[in-house]
Amino acid sequence: MFTLSEEKPDDWWEVEALYDLCFAPGREALSSYRLRDGIDPVAGLSLVARDDDAILAGAIRFWPVLVGDAPALLLGPVAVHPTRQGEGLGGFLIRESLALAKPLGWARVMLVGDRPYYGRFGFERLDDVIMPPPTNPERVLGAALAPGAWEGVTGPVRRFTEG
Repeated sequence: MFTLSEEKPDDWWEVEALYDLCFAPGREALSSYRLRDGIDPVAGLSLVARDDDAILAGAIRFWPVLVGDAPALLLGPVAVHPTRQGEGLGGFLIRESLALAKPLGWARVMLVGDRPYYGRFGFERLDDVIMPPPTNPERVLGAALAPGAWEGVTGPVRRFTEG
């Protein structure tokens, strides 16, 4: 049993420690981190999952970005503590957070990840969306939260604060 709640400022370092545990050293050198620098995660969508003992079991964050001139959510990272993997928590975090995004007015979400995993949540390759290098274009995926949300949306992904 997990309790899902919005990530609070007091959770930040515990979540960062989970990401450090789950991902390779140097994760912050990835191009997706340049899109996040100095920008807060999207309120209401960055979630933590705790077990019955209030121990952090998983976390997911979303960031605002622009694709061309269209706003989008950038999903990631999502992580599950190694001792809790295989219990479906990652999928639960993704499904629950995506269900929250649409009522908040978001129409599209993207990520850099493995299509075999994320495809089951509706993510497909975005051929005309360009992440900053060095990003493998095969791993740039998107899901529409509203019908046709990705139609005609092309171009470079950039920081949300850029003009």
